[in-house]
Amino acid sequence: MFSQEMMDSIKKIEATRQSRIGADLRRMTADEKEKLLKEYHPDFVEDGFSTLEIGPNKGDKVPHELADLLQANSRLLDLDNYKDLSELEAELIEPDYDVDVLIIGGGGAGASAAIEADEGDADVLIVTKLRMGDANTMMAEGGIQAADKANDSPAQHYLDALGGGHYTNKPDLLHKLVTEGPDCVKWLNDLGVMFDKDSDGNMITTHGGGTSRKRMHAAKDYSGAEIMRVLRDEVMNREIPIVDFTAAIELILDDQGKAAGAVLMNLETKEILIARAKTIVIATGGAGRLHYQGFPTSNHYGATADGLILGYRAGAALLYADTLQYHPTGVAYPPQIFGALVTEKVRSLGAQLVNCEGEAFMNPLETRDVSAASIIRECRTHKKGIATAEGEGVWLDTPMIEQLHGEGTIEARIPGMMRMFGKYDIDIRKVPILVYPTLHYQNGGLKIAADGMTDIENLFVAGEAVGGIHGRNRLMGNSLLDIIVFGRNAGKNASAKCKAVETGRLSLKHVEAFAAEMAAAGIETEKVSPLLLPSYTHGREND
Repeated sequence: MFSQEMMDSIKKIEATRQSRIGADLRRMTADEKEKLLKEYHPDFVEDGFSTLEIGPNKGDKVPHELADLLQANSRLLDLDNYKDLSELEAELIEPDYDVDVLIIGGGGAGASAAIEADEGDADVLIVTKLRMGDANTMMAEGGIQAADKANDSPAQHYLDALGGGHYTNKPDLLHKLVTEGPDCVKWLNDLGVMFDKDSDGNMITTHGGGTSRKRMHAAKDYSGAEIMRVLRDEVMNREIPIVDFTAAIELILDDQGKAAGAVLMNLETKEILIARAKTIVIATGGAGRLHYQGFPTSNHYGATADGLILGYRAGAALLYADTLQYHPTGVAYPPQIFGALVTEKVRSLGAQLVNCEGEAFMNPLETRDVSAASIIRECRTHKKGIATAEGEGVWLDTPMIEQLHGEGTIEARIPGMMRMFGKYDIDIRKVPILVYPTLHYQNGGLKIAADGMTDIENLFVAGEAVGGIHGRNRLMGNSLLDIIVFGRNAGKNASAKCKAVETGRLSLKHVEAFAAEMAAAGIETEKVSPLLLPSYTHGREND
């Protein structure tokens, strides 16, 4: 399957492999990292961003693709069967669902929130626009961080994540993440997650980029899928109601401006449904399917920033919406899996990033933003990438793993990677794989307090839709951790708060107010949001 250029380059990789084993690859200084990021990381490409003209974050810069949706027309104003919002508001009096806690999103954060809210004796409902479990959680591979070993501590985990986030993490959120991490891993283990363990039953842990201790807990390279399997089973065993293939298209506030429900739409029938709730948890995940700056993505099909749009239109502020994570090792070849994630665990096991000449050009355990920027520099400026039909890439020297750790390591530790490439007759035990950065994670999101609540009372957020936990760059394994820590946190607090909530008269006046703000700012657009699902049909607008 490889081109002649690729075959010639692979020979150079093989020729230099032995000399690269054990080589001391220097870590970059802070000044070198800052210079590199400003020159090559997509977050610093000025023409990739727009300035918001309305809303809580007026004046802030966000990616063009997100700005277009934040400042778009509400789907409620685009419905053929309603002449105006007053007609729809009449239906708010008799909602289709009336619950204590409404959870929007069926991934790891939503499931964790639902379990804890149910544990708190709340009446819980999950609505999800795809199936329960169709989420980025399922696609996470490398593992979940937690400082639960004798040579580690939450304080050390805090320092690692703070440095990785460029010292911009919200301290109270980061403190919660690292201090509650060990208990969350124990909670998952007790629920039945099959973490990798040695013959004595001890957790096997590895390094990740930017970590000073081995604290990555994994289930081979199916970690997210295994966690989601267990969480989904627990939700179903508790008989928590799930309404799937149904998207939230607008939040409902009450006459006091507090979150009080959501307008839902069945994606198949387009039927409009009303859910009233005392508290709401947004757990809608990321934005990778918006393909910022034209990058490929490792995200699932429904990752279209819906929660950010819903929250923003209702008046919730965003934090760090201008910063995204481009995973350094997305598949660059073969084209059938272009953009798919190659887990960082491959590098943590010893595989090096190598250019077309067989040269290792960076320490394999630099943070993700530095690694992505280094690859982009190697291709664009140093001209040492390998051309493909979709673009270019560099090599990730996977055969090094078995030279370092012995035959059978790849099949035992990263079987998913071996099988993914094996489908296309690429044996990663024998040949390196071609990679390039892929849009992976939404560092920014809705601003929350430590209890998970936004500035809008009774509106909580968990998971990738939250901004501030990771600062401006996330370390590997902290996302699977944050969906559990902050999912459980939101579920517990939403459940506790709902007991004292008296919901006022339901209203959609904020939707009309936002439309008026758009008109006053002179914003005219045909775009409607939330996007819900991307379109890959050439010549047609997303709808």
